[in-house]
Amino acid sequence: MSMMMQSKKVDLIQVPFWLGCGRAGTELGPESMMQAGLGRQLKAIDGLALRSNVVIDCPAPAAAAGSGSAKAKYLQEVTAMSGLLCGQVAKSVKAGAFPLVLGGDHSIAIGSLAGLTACCPNLGVIWFDAHADLNTEDTTLSGNIHGMPLAVALGRSRFKLTDIPGAGPLLKKENLVIIGARDLDPAEKEYIRSEGITCFSMHEIDRMGIQAVVKEALEVAGNGTDGIHLSFDMDCLDPLEAPGVGTPVPGGLTYREAHFALELLAETKRITSMDLVEVNPLIDYNMRTARLATQLIASTLGKRIL
Repeated sequence: MSMMMQSKKVDLIQVPFWLGCGRAGTELGPESMMQAGLGRQLKAIDGLALRSNVVIDCPAPAAAAGSGSAKAKYLQEVTAMSGLLCGQVAKSVKAGAFPLVLGGDHSIAIGSLAGLTACCPNLGVIWFDAHADLNTEDTTLSGNIHGMPLAVALGRSRFKLTDIPGAGPLLKKENLVIIGARDLDPAEKEYIRSEGITCFSMHEIDRMGIQAVVKEALEVAGNGTDGIHLSFDMDCLDPLEAPGVGTPVPGGLTYREAHFALELLAETKRITSMDLVEVNPLIDYNMRTARLATQLIASTLGKRIL
């Protein structure tokens, strides 16, 4: 076991927030992962120390209908949550720890990326998701900001990462990789093609195998970067494995593909932060999705079969 692994300090940051996704439930995600034994899983990993466990005080909806517009619902609340999370994540990185952020819906990644870019201006990002999350205020069909975090991070939307107090620079498209995509809107497809964004859809995963996909993802996200952030949306998995997600799409990653991918990432010791998002216990079966989430986090942080 390397020295790097022996001194791994993890800061657990819980973000009980649902206003980015338009349906309640993901605000219970962090608590359900804790109930599913996340603390125990982490304590069982050699060389891992849980340094702190913080719960972000997420804003409640400012009004019955929320703030923002039909094209960016709850924008005020997402911005406030992102600012709080940004500060907490930056503090964690500066202390030499690994920020492990539990969502919440995927809009929380705006706060994570804001805090990470403040410390790592050349950040690489590996984004496991059934969706591309590249919608803007003009292309969104729902107005839910959880479909926009990568557009926000790349500066493609009107609301930008740099609008978050304390955020670093925008994400560079050359260092972004999307894995597991299978439900893309026309404008997102066009943007991915025209900008040459690295996107491994389920088609590519079937063709190449997950091991080759992870290898290429690391080359893209690790090329000249000062950290690699892993943002893992549970809907990248097949809904048969992870039923408790807000926007399930058939034909996703298997249990084994997901574990193997995260074990491969762990072996490189190059992942410097992680979000796990979109666990909704209100639509889960027997905490199946929360349990799987905790196991996937453990794999990313070095848990091995043998």
